[in-house]
Amino acid sequence: MAVIGDFSCVYVVGLVFRAEDSYTHRHLCEFTGLDAEMRIKEHYSEVMDIVDRVFVKIFDKVNETCQEQLAAIGIQYPFKPLKYLRNTLRLTFEEGIQMLKEAGVEVDPLGDLNTESERALENLVLEKYDTEFFIQHRYPLAARPFYTMPCLDNPAYSNSFDVFLRGEEIISGGQRVHMCGLLESRAKECGIDVKTISHYINSFRYGTPPHGGFGAGLERVVMLFCALDNIRKVSLFPRDPRRLAP
Repeated sequence: MAVIGDFSCVYVVGLVFRAEDSYTHRHLCEFTGLDAEMRIKEHYSEVMDIVDRVFVKIFDKVNETCQEQLAAIGIQYPFKPLKYLRNTLRLTFEEGIQMLKEAGVEVDPLGDLNTESERALENLVLEKYDTEFFIQHRYPLAARPFYTMPCLDNPAYSNSFDVFLRGEEIISGGQRVHMCGLLESRAKECGIDVKTISHYINSFRYGTPPHGGFGAGLERVVMLFCALDNIRKVSLFPRDPRRLAP
């Protein structure tokens, strides 16, 4: 809404609450989210440029200023420093699928990657490019929310991306659909009653610039940066479907 109101780039860092029945090592019902949205001038790669610069800067700063804290963590949970490139590697979804196929991993070329496939791809990327941090983009449209912009050259794919750290997803993002007609048709294709999202769609009726953004859970980033095995180790009071107090 802020981008529609002529703010070219907005972000928020704050608590996020999710009523999600996820009993995994990387999900919480309450976490610190970094969400950003921005106007796109020419191409959705501009959003990936921001992700690249922001997170490389974060990793550099943590390594530079938090050596004492990292050493303390390493005493109890030994880990190797994160490998990342100055210019973050970007793979298309099709390129990632091809790497997995060549390694003998069975994947759906028009579906999403499961956890095992993500980890297999991370190992292949690490071996070939010597990085544990990379961006994969042009995901199949069927695997993304209705408001994701289809690729202009091939509507089976989308202007979207995921970002991986040590083999696990930390960020999802992409370009949003900003045209009411396309929003309505995409919602119907996904089985959504347009009446239930009329306020959302109506906000675009007076003209909206192309825009995109991303969201990241910061506890998950810390967990993977330090190669920990459970997100509850990086939350002061972890909230999950089974834990409310303290």
